[in-house]
Amino acid sequence: MDEAKSSDSTASTIANTARGLGGAVLGGAAGYFITGWLVRQGFYAVALPGVGIGFGAGLLVTKRCPGVAIVCGLLALALGVYTEWKNFPFIADKNFGYFLQHLGDLRPLTLILIGLGTRAGYWVALGVGSKRLAPSIKPRDS
Repeated sequence: MDEAKSSDSTASTIANTARGLGGAVLGGAAGYFITGWLVRQGFYAVALPGVGIGFGAGLLVTKRCPGVAIVCGLLALALGVYTEWKNFPFIADKNFGYFLQHLGDLRPLTLILIGLGTRAGYWVALGVGSKRLAPSIKPRDS
């Protein structure tokens, strides 16, 4: 009996993780393409891919999963850096390796936005279990 319960729990955890990571991929792709479109319109939103990763994962997980959140945070950091390079490569050398070697030369706003996207990718991906519910208000007995 315990073995059946354990396998159901394992299957549930695997399904939850798969849903979260699938949502992260979809959200990250949407954030990446929307950021590119916004850049062509004259806006700067490099945090958006990370937010998309977190939102996609957080939307699809059914219970809190810190492992998915950590992976989403790392993916958000990587996609934020890649998105910045793809839209604004260095003039001196457009290679991604050169860009990675000179991350410290980016504007502070860029680094802050990539950091915020990374934070959002982690925090929002925690999912439903991480949200605080408003306390219920009980009517007073008069």
